[in-house]
Amino acid sequence: MDSGLLFSFLAVDLLLVCVPGADWAYVITTTLRGHSIPRAVAGLVSGYALHTALATAGLAILVAGSPKLLTALTVAGAGYLLWLGWGVLRRPGVPGVGAGADAAGAPEETPDGALTAPGAVLAAPGAALAAPGAANEISGAALATPGAAHKASDLGAAHEASGADARLFLRGATISGLNPKGLLLYLSVLPQFLTLHGTHLPVPAQTAALGLLHMACCAAVYLTVGTLSRALLSARPAAARAVTRTSGAAMLGVGAVLLVERLATM
Repeated sequence: MDSGLLFSFLAVDLLLVCVPGADWAYVITTTLRGHSIPRAVAGLVSGYALHTALATAGLAILVAGSPKLLTALTVAGAGYLLWLGWGVLRRPGVPGVGAGADAAGAPEETPDGALTAPGAVLAAPGAALAAPGAANEISGAALATPGAAHKASDLGAAHEASGADARLFLRGATISGLNPKGLLLYLSVLPQFLTLHGTHLPVPAQTAALGLLHMACCAAVYLTVGTLSRALLSARPAAARAVTRTSGAAMLGVGAVLLVERLATM
């Protein structure tokens, strides 16, 4: 491919990616909730990998030419954004809000390091006296397997973290994969930078190359957005909460616009 066309596409694509939208809102919300930025960005990029595969195989034109299928994709994507945006507005979690969990009834740490629910000792005031040797037996059992509790805790934490990462990835893939704007980007912008004559590279290969370049731009911009959001807002809970709510409102707005635009063309 001509290097001039590649640089031109890169400039146009960066301008489009740098315009805030549903992807930005998802990255910022994920970041301010203390979740994994790379995992969320990887999910978004995988959605555009789907668009790249469709465009390379020539299926994107078929999807765009089918009003019913395009309407179904638009409604599904808009509905998901509306649901996700409402959830963000309803629960604008930000780093540091968990500090008051103890006041809400979360487990408290006793002086010897054990975790007990608030008031658990008072719930059974005579339990220890009723079985004077029980405490020693339990203590001996704990000493007999000194690492068992820690191993179980580590396994549970690892399983929970793996599930959370999977949900982050799938949400990102759903947001970008169901976004009809991504499909239209590959149909309206990308074809303008394809060379049909005088090149040894076939059109599907050129399409795949430009799609990969778009994915790289998305990854770079969204990782930067997430990193800056965490650095600038993690120590400012009030500002972080306001930005999170703005991101939720942006998701609602994008979803509503997609839905109205598609229904108006029916």
